[in-house]
Amino acid sequence: MQSIAPATFANLLTRRQLFSRVGGGFAGLALSSLFGELRADGQIPHDLLPRSPHHTPKATAVIQLFMHGGPSQMDLWDPKPALDKYDGQKPPREIEIPSLSVSQAGGLLRSPFKFQKHGRSGVDVSEVMPHIAEMVDELAVIRSMHTGHNNHEQALWMMHTGLLTSGRPNIGSWVTYALGSENHNLPAYVVLCDPGGVPVDGVRNWSSGWMPPLFQGTPLRTQGSPILNLQPAQPVADAVRSGQLELLARLNGDHQQRHPDLADLEARINAYELAARLQLSATEALDLGKENAATRKLYGLDNPATASYGTRCLLARRLVERGVRFVQIFMRGQPWDTHGKNAETLRQICGQTDLPVTGLLKDLKQRGLLDSTLVFWGGEFGRLPIAQSRDGRDHNRHAFTLWLAGGGVRGGVVHGSTDELGYAAAENKVSVPDLHATMLHLLGLDHRRLTFRHNARDERLTDVHEARIVDEILA
Repeated sequence: MQSIAPATFANLLTRRQLFSRVGGGFAGLALSSLFGELRADGQIPHDLLPRSPHHTPKATAVIQLFMHGGPSQMDLWDPKPALDKYDGQKPPREIEIPSLSVSQAGGLLRSPFKFQKHGRSGVDVSEVMPHIAEMVDELAVIRSMHTGHNNHEQALWMMHTGLLTSGRPNIGSWVTYALGSENHNLPAYVVLCDPGGVPVDGVRNWSSGWMPPLFQGTPLRTQGSPILNLQPAQPVADAVRSGQLELLARLNGDHQQRHPDLADLEARINAYELAARLQLSATEALDLGKENAATRKLYGLDNPATASYGTRCLLARRLVERGVRFVQIFMRGQPWDTHGKNAETLRQICGQTDLPVTGLLKDLKQRGLLDSTLVFWGGEFGRLPIAQSRDGRDHNRHAFTLWLAGGGVRGGVVHGSTDELGYAAAENKVSVPDLHATMLHLLGLDHRRLTFRHNARDERLTDVHEARIVDEILA
């Protein structure tokens, strides 16, 4: 897949438009040539029509279960007997403690949870996740992840966009830009937030950055109308509605022809047209009334503790079933950020998510969708093996654990390891760009060839990093 070629300056700006935008001065002339890079005149059009990948894909859709805050690896997926042995002792000098927490740092902190091996593969899973333990033979658990920053925002940008700086396109935007959508009546990239509030960093978790807004994630509400103001306040006859939409399409088309230099106009028109189609398709896709009692129970919809997250997991399955390319599920705030009451908080969060996540994997598998759907579970970084404020854990950029399932992933695999305390990735290290390159590979995309022309540069998701595909976890 080639980069999007910039359009010529002459085709984009009139003399009047040039001086109104640049504001005078020859320095502005150097900038004006960059305006054309936002045009949809390149080899990859700015639309959501289905496009062929670089090679035969294993996965056609992604469900990202993002765990904001940084789940504690040594309490969930990476058992450390050494922490039991040295509990309470002074930590080694090489352990990096975030500057704001030096005064709160304590001794080494053992996990309060027991681990047990599960499945044919014998993968260790914490006692607070008894349901996902049933599915370990479907998971590729990566224990050797590491990232570049201890702050939430920078680590979130790294995980979502590939760099520690803000303003770049999310991986979901890259996927929809490259592959388009298989369903003309639903967004290609859907975001399912907690009805109680948005995650930390808000819309930047699903922003298209400097890509056209067409590739940005579309938040759908899981309670009430999927999109606010989706339906008219007063009922309108079908014939009247059809006439209104036809007139609007003609007016929009005329306006677009008169203003070919407005980069966002085509995306805005497409969004309005999609909204009209959503009035029927989104309502049907998000209607759980047709799901039987067994399926609802599988996701935990019969339990107040699991109903909210379970609803979003079930909706994610319904969306990928209908051709949606990329679905993200978020929790409110950053609940995995266990600076205090680590054990109590982890029990609570796992109690909310463990059953629904397991239900999602089981449902995808029994419907034949797991083979073509890549499921991702993980946060932006991990936690330290030392105590913070007696019973908490601080941020750790040097080691964390996440897992992938389905979509060409080899199940029952534990890849990589950390040191004896769980502080730093030690063997078979995996960086965030490595993870991105692997996810794109499973979708049939070469991370080196997937580019977007921006500011006279061919940008990539993996950008300046020498990313590698983690072949060891591939089926």
